[in-house]
Amino acid sequence: FEEDMKGGGIMKNDWKRWFQAAGIRALKTVAQTAAATVGASTLLSEVNWGVVCSAALLAGVLSLLTSVAGLPEIQTADEDE
Repeated sequence: FEEDMKGGGIMKNDWKRWFQAAGIRALKTVAQTAAATVGASTLLSEVNWGVVCSAALLAGVLSLLTSVAGLPEIQTADEDE
């Protein structure tokens, strides 16, 4: 507890773990959304890349916002310790 109050490693480590887990989750979500949006086109030449990029970006932002509520990866690691 004292390390948290002094700005020690525990709190910084938690933020680092959260950003790493949330970032990985967001990147996976962006990739899945892009793949699904491209896959919805019949031909690759018919892909609307603006729609693909905006949908993927929005999915990534929503993933980060959802991660604020909690990340199971972080909670599982805490329970193991």
